[in-house]
Amino acid sequence: MQIARLSHLRLAIALLIASLLSGCGFHFRGSYLVPEEVSSMSLTSYDDYAQFTRDVKTELRQNGIHLVTPAANVTNIHLLTESISERTLSLYQNSRAAEKELTLRASYRVVVPDVGTRTFSTQVNRSYLDNPLTALAKSVERDMIEDEMRKQAARQIIRQLARLRTDLENDDGSFDSYVNEDGVIEDPSQRKDDQISLQAEYEKNDQATIPVEMQTATPESSTSEATDDAENDSEASVETDSEDTSETNSAETSSAVDSESDVAK
Repeated sequence: MQIARLSHLRLAIALLIASLLSGCGFHFRGSYLVPEEVSSMSLTSYDDYAQFTRDVKTELRQNGIHLVTPAANVTNIHLLTESISERTLSLYQNSRAAEKELTLRASYRVVVPDVGTRTFSTQVNRSYLDNPLTALAKSVERDMIEDEMRKQAARQIIRQLARLRTDLENDDGSFDSYVNEDGVIEDPSQRKDDQISLQAEYEKNDQATIPVEMQTATPESSTSEATDDAENDSEASVETDSEDTSETNSAETSSAVDSESDVAK
């Protein structure tokens, strides 16, 4: 009898916790409330057999989205591109790459019949240490990181689909948008303005790093350089005058000698 009471109590507590979680809007990872427009949709891709395409299909099915054959009255998501690039973050003493950053960029287009079309691009960044002494292990690690980056990008796509209706109703026409790693849309023009502001800040910091002595000594150095140039010009003119005088004296001396020789004759 006591065991039955405990089981009923546990069941009541579990139901209470579930109701509280659903009431506050909490959802378990991998579960998003997608609008009716994308509850059934078609998926097309630049490569139907690519790993990224398979990851997106898996995420769609896990979130209760039914994949159907493409049609004019069916919402379509088309994967446009997917690429991974790398850059070096730090070096060893022998100039070998010590730390690298991988960047996955993917773009996709969503078409909702009678609502609109929108193109998104998403990006995922990851960094890892590269040890040339364990090349095989690092190669396996990189493959695992790239697989996780693709899955993260697929989750970002699903997260954006959950807000697709609001985005399309608030905006008209077809345009590009950038989705960050949190699934939040960023205006491309705003990102460009941020880059310009950041560049201006860098230039300002570079200007501020110039020593004060160099900034204040610039007029004096210019004056001293001008004075040195004037002195050099005056010395050159004096040397030229002395050369002309010596040439004149030599000419007079030679003419005097010639006249004396004529008298002697």
